Amino acid sequence: MRRGLAYGVVATIGLAVASMMSAAPAQAQISGCEQIQKLLAERQSIVARLQAAQKAKKKMTPQDACSTFGRLVNNGEAAIKFASANQDWCQIPPAFIDGMKTDNQKVVTFRTQACNAVKQQAAMQRKAQQQAQGASPFGGADSITSGAGGGMRVPQGAL
Repeated sequence: MRRGLAYGVVATIGLAVASMMSAAPAQAQISGCEQIQKLLAERQSIVARLQAAQKAKKKMTPQDACSTFGRLVNNGEAAIKFASANQDWCQIPPAFIDGMKTDNQKVVTFRTQACNAVKQQAAMQRKAQQQAQGASPFGGADSITSGAGGGMRVPQGAL
């Protein structure tokens, strides 16, 4: 994942989580509504890991980014599902749910980009392995018998 993209991603998600935590329902302590607080705390933890990886000297690999954004998407989907189902009981404002949906759509985009990078990397590695396995010990001189025009025939008879 490119470093510039990573900064924007974490900054966007970090601001969104912070605003959601402050906008979390005040009545979340109502029986059965604690789940939204747990989901938001987990989300904040995942974003903190992304921020730590951003600040570290070592870049996050595409595999790590794909996995982390995948967890963030799953968390967002669970939070949206819970908040939508318990909106009235837990007194969750519609703006909170809309903000979660918007934030989760952005995260889905970032996850898609990271996971596509993993797929591209795997395809390049497969191609490199296939080329390494198919390489002729003669440095490509095997094209005499397998050329596009059917190859050159080896003369029959005594050599």
